[in-house]
Amino acid sequence: MVFVVDDDLSLREALDSLFRSVGLRVESYASAPELLRRALPDVPSCLVLDVRLPGLNGLEFQSQLQRADIHLPIIFMTGHGDIPMTVRAMKAGAIDFLAKPFREEDLLDAVSAALARDEVRRRNDRWLSELRERYATLTAREREVLHFVTAGMLNKQIAARIGLSEITVKIHRGHMMKKMEAGSVADLVKMSEQLGVGADA
Repeated sequence: MVFVVDDDLSLREALDSLFRSVGLRVESYASAPELLRRALPDVPSCLVLDVRLPGLNGLEFQSQLQRADIHLPIIFMTGHGDIPMTVRAMKAGAIDFLAKPFREEDLLDAVSAALARDEVRRRNDRWLSELRERYATLTAREREVLHFVTAGMLNKQIAARIGLSEITVKIHRGHMMKKMEAGSVADLVKMSEQLGVGADA
């Protein structure tokens, strides 16, 4: 899905036609508040945004989306672009900054890159959400064992550390690895890093 925000009706219509011609879904708006009133679909998306808009301008809208934790990749368009504006937009995460008039190929390339980036972000978000769900199923003891395992401790060392028998630690470790769907300690280390529950021996 491509969202276009520009107060120039003729440009909105041209971009709508361009994106549809390559099989993309597109919605166009004359202002940022119009888009904000819309519930965004749960599909890879990007925003083609004019810098100079009446009321809330493009850069302010970019900041507002960030504050709202909305991660739409943005491609800026401007007829009045300058270097500081470009730097500010790119530092804030914009995919590209195209000066009007721009080539259709350049815009389509930028949109393709933006949609690919959003797909990766969504895949990573889903993965992290699944990891959190798995971690939430662990008992307090299993979480404790996870932390020691990811610190590189052996079952015998963990048993001595937390005052359990080695066989009991093995049982907790087996349950924990199964619940986390970890095939190896290396997998578990990566998962714990993603979750921000890093090892602490």
